[in-house]
Amino acid sequence: MSSKLTLRLLGVAATAIVAYALYKNYVLDPQAASFLSRKPDSAQPNSEPVWLAVLYVHITAACLATLCGLLGFSPRSRRSGRAGKVHRWNGYIYFASVFIICLTSGYMAPYATGGKWTSVPFNLLSILWPAITVLAIRSARQRRFSDHKRGMIRSYAFCFNNLTLHMFTTFFYSGLGLDYALGYTLALYTNIAFLLIAGEAAIRLLKLPKDSPIQQAG
Repeated sequence: MSSKLTLRLLGVAATAIVAYALYKNYVLDPQAASFLSRKPDSAQPNSEPVWLAVLYVHITAACLATLCGLLGFSPRSRRSGRAGKVHRWNGYIYFASVFIICLTSGYMAPYATGGKWTSVPFNLLSILWPAITVLAIRSARQRRFSDHKRGMIRSYAFCFNNLTLHMFTTFFYSGLGLDYALGYTLALYTNIAFLLIAGEAAIRLLKLPKDSPIQQAG
């Protein structure tokens, strides 16, 4: 599969995900009633208005990260001069969005369905995702651009976290008939492993090379 075709397919998928997320959360169910109805009493937020406000910030940051990450893969944005500056600032906005996603996720983790066993993967993701992104940015600053692209692919895979989490939850809950809380918990752990593997699979599919020792030294 060519890089151009891959980017186009990624663009369609990312745009569709963002459009659906905005419609679902800001138009169809702005109070997150469907989501909250599945939570047991022990996982209900202490202050629903505050929880909803944090959720809206979380969703907005996730949509922004998805779009900025997509723009960062465009060959035009990686040219020198003004385009290069736009690419760098786009990357910083992407990282800020990831940071906000993880920060708000940390607030919502204690209220996640499934109790402490669901808080663990949420907190793990809040550490793992920014760390991978920081390493990718560091590679760019060291002019190891192949490693930078590989790192950003690993990072961008997590922008699809919500989509794949729902898919795995549906599989465990509706497909296997497990209790919703158990299915959701299993989906969280499965999802992190899946996204890590998906990032590596994309790198192999695109046959992206590593930077040579000479490039790294320079």
